Amino acid sequence: MLQIDMTARVRKSVGKGAARTMRRAGNTPAVIYGPLGAPVSLECNTRDLTRGLLSIHRKNAFINLEIEEDGKKTIRQVITREIQTDPVQDTVIHADFYEISLDKPMVFQVPLKYVGKAKGVDLGGDMTIVKNKVAVSGKLLDIPDVIEVDVAPLDLGIALTCKELGLSEGVSLVSDPDAVCVSISGAAE
Repeated sequence: MLQIDMTARVRKSVGKGAARTMRRAGNTPAVIYGPLGAPVSLECNTRDLTRGLLSIHRKNAFINLEIEEDGKKTIRQVITREIQTDPVQDTVIHADFYEISLDKPMVFQVPLKYVGKAKGVDLGGDMTIVKNKVAVSGKLLDIPDVIEVDVAPLDLGIALTCKELGLSEGVSLVSDPDAVCVSISGAAE
């Protein structure tokens, strides 16, 4: 799973006025919450936050968030829950981070990447992709960024189901195992 490093500071002032002042100074208000501790109000550098969020956009990723409070620094692992943007300027105006544990299994949607050219397509068949992602469960560091599916051996009339995907050790399938991911249909001429 993809991981990036970001920094934040604990903020003392909260409310609309404080948030506006913070944004004018080039910072973005944020909050971190989850089952591992009480919610904490944060402020992040807007440029660094935007750059970091764009690098993990639409990917399974977590953030090593270094939080500074009174000169002490702690690192917490988080995922993004909600990112609020200004509808006109398209800038980040608030971020919600959810703290996670690296030791407890979680469920993630992992994209499927189909590689190769199916044998059945060479024989005149059509390849139909039914699923673009599957739900898997596992510890955070065991979850793959993408699951590659080799379609080269698929012949006419063959369908590949979720249970036939090659999952790495420590990762289990949550999606319906009998659901079709890709199929080759059509008749040879």
